[in-house]
Amino acid sequence: MYPSIHPDRPASPSPQPRITTSKSGMDDNKAPCDTTVLEFKEDTALTEVMRLRVSSLQRSGQKRQDGERLLLPHEAVYRLDFPTQDLNFSRWYFSLRAHGRVTITGISQHWTPDLTNLMTRQLLEPIGTFWRNANDPEDSPLKWLEADMQEFGERIAELAKVRKVMYFLFAFKDAAEAANLSCSVEFTPDK
Repeated sequence: MYPSIHPDRPASPSPQPRITTSKSGMDDNKAPCDTTVLEFKEDTALTEVMRLRVSSLQRSGQKRQDGERLLLPHEAVYRLDFPTQDLNFSRWYFSLRAHGRVTITGISQHWTPDLTNLMTRQLLEPIGTFWRNANDPEDSPLKWLEADMQEFGERIAELAKVRKVMYFLFAFKDAAEAANLSCSVEFTPDK
């Protein structure tokens, strides 16, 4: 259903970022039985709370806290709920209808969204980015930085060992829209 963006080969050791493309509609790319595929889900309530923080600051004329990360209009908060903490990253699955760029930024385990504002120091690196350029045909493969996506997936699996839920900022740029996106990540059991 989703194309895999993590091919079954090691990442390139070259210093240049490796840009990889993915074919869409790979029906034979189904997850094996012993894997867990988790879909990113938009946390609409948390997104709304963060938007209210921005509008509250704008109405009152106050400035954000030093180091605070405010939600931008083209961003939304997503989450992954981990059914188990013993996971190893396997691969990404995503599809993006039409053109655009989507970036996914992980938020560290130290953020408690119901108690504190999001601070820039709580944003994780690397970020995940995938895109289709405006001049590319709509059925053309998506592109991404393979090494960054691999490291990002491994980082998520690391944090899953100590979290039952993890939050992410999804940014939709260059005409990308949330309605056109499907994104999930596959894990294998940590043995």
